[in-house]
Amino acid sequence: MDNILQYKKGNCNSGVGVLDKIVLILSYLAEEGPSEFSEIVSKTGISRSTAHRLLMALETHHLVVRTQEGYTLGSRIVGWGESSKFRLLVEASKPALVSLRDLTGESTQLYVKEGDKRVCLVSIEPAMGLKNTVPVGAVFPLEVGSAGKVISAWLGLGNNPEQDKLIRQQGWAESIAEREQGVASVSAPVLDPKGNLIAAVSVSGPISRLGLEPGKRLSQLVVAAAREIELAIRKY
Repeated sequence: MDNILQYKKGNCNSGVGVLDKIVLILSYLAEEGPSEFSEIVSKTGISRSTAHRLLMALETHHLVVRTQEGYTLGSRIVGWGESSKFRLLVEASKPALVSLRDLTGESTQLYVKEGDKRVCLVSIEPAMGLKNTVPVGAVFPLEVGSAGKVISAWLGLGNNPEQDKLIRQQGWAESIAEREQGVASVSAPVLDPKGNLIAAVSVSGPISRLGLEPGKRLSQLVVAAAREIELAIRKY
């Protein structure tokens, strides 16, 4: 959790300080669930007076609510999420991601491109054992990680044309300790009927389990999950 928050603090800099602090509070509550005021202050690093003022404003707008367990996301946030353009993609992808998780025993994710970053839209964790937690809403650069490679290759944003060409030809990409030390991943594109990129599906886990060439073992399963998501989207 601390590592995720540190990452978000470093990347949550829009130039509008109050907005950045609001996003940090909402991100924390989305990941951690109901939290006491003191916990929010401690984990976000926002001063007590500022946090109190922002939480009161967020509560007024029903973006957070106080319960016996502490502050939590409000119904308005949930409602906005339900009406999001990504709702269909979330619903269509979850069965395939759960199946991929069960087949591999590893964490699975779905990423979409937003601006010059990629955002985790869905995250499915193993029921037991060592987890590679990527929370929903986590933001990562396109330059690192297999999902970033896939998105960049299909959109022509990569800095290595030969690598991008190889990724498009084989239909998947792998990464070893690029986004996070000790973690490997394999990703494949989710495409619309015209071949345009919709998202990237990933499986990730410790290098100790996935090895230094995770694509050899997992690429076919990841590509199959991507095709399953594509079919599910068309049925909605």
